Amino acid sequence: MRDLRIVFMGTPEFAVITLKYIIEAKYNVVGVITAPDRPAGRGRKLQQSAVKEFAVANNLTVLQPTNLKSPEFLEALKSLKPNLQVVVAFRMLPKVVWQLPEFGTFNLHASLLPQYRGAAPINWAIINGETLTGASTFFIDEKIDTGAMILQKETPIEQNDTVGSLHDKLMTLGAALVIETLDLIKDDKVKTISQKESEDLKDAPKLTKENTRIDWTLSATRIYNFIRGLNPYPAAWTVITNGEQELNAKLYDVEILEESHNKELGKISVDNNKLKVAVKNGYILVNEIQLPGKRKMKTKELLNGYQFETDAKVL
Repeated sequence: MRDLRIVFMGTPEFAVITLKYIIEAKYNVVGVITAPDRPAGRGRKLQQSAVKEFAVANNLTVLQPTNLKSPEFLEALKSLKPNLQVVVAFRMLPKVVWQLPEFGTFNLHASLLPQYRGAAPINWAIINGETLTGASTFFIDEKIDTGAMILQKETPIEQNDTVGSLHDKLMTLGAALVIETLDLIKDDKVKTISQKESEDLKDAPKLTKENTRIDWTLSATRIYNFIRGLNPYPAAWTVITNGEQELNAKLYDVEILEESHNKELGKISVDNNKLKVAVKNGYILVNEIQLPGKRKMKTKELLNGYQFETDAKVL
């Protein structure tokens, strides 16, 4: 049985539950690497990452490098004498870092690799209408999310799942998978499987302003999947023309209404305090929306004080 000395690397809330599971499983975490504190909010006060807050509360040693190749950071990392590194929702590591520990560096990825390699696997699985996803652990190598796989676990994607609800499912499923992986490494029982390359692999690129805009020419189902795959973060957006106004709006909770109509695609109509957008084979019913300079609100609440003109539409 190996005596593991673990360095954990992660930044957002998704990584916190895994670190919590590792501590509760009585594994020896000799250090935590996370992002530097950053200004946030209206006051631009320095804010700690979710992982740092948890690590400090549990009296763990924390390093926050701005440069992962700097001699100072590498010296500090080596001084912790790690023989294993666990990475969850962190940035890409240079070879000098992931090659350091004796038992390697493994990563938790929120997809069934080799599908959905990249920065936003949870979002793209929903956007693409998948009904199954999961989590994978693998040893890091030179490329992004291509290393030898250790374990995988599946979970269904429900019809009404959003990226928010699926994130939370995968957060706990992934944390349990990390513990199973640690147990295998501790007992020297890991049997890795190489990822198979094929032409039908889908990737999960970083979300940008360009690839989060709604295309209203798509089918109702594809628009619905697109919006829920970005709800609540970073949110799908569209341009609304309303009389003289042209507004960038974010859409959150939506439904499909299967009704025949002969309206122009993108035409907005308000009926019985409900906001509908005409699409192929029906409507997208908008239940939650955010207009510029306003908070996210239920559409019924918005319609109490905001009026859509008869020629209003989305672009």
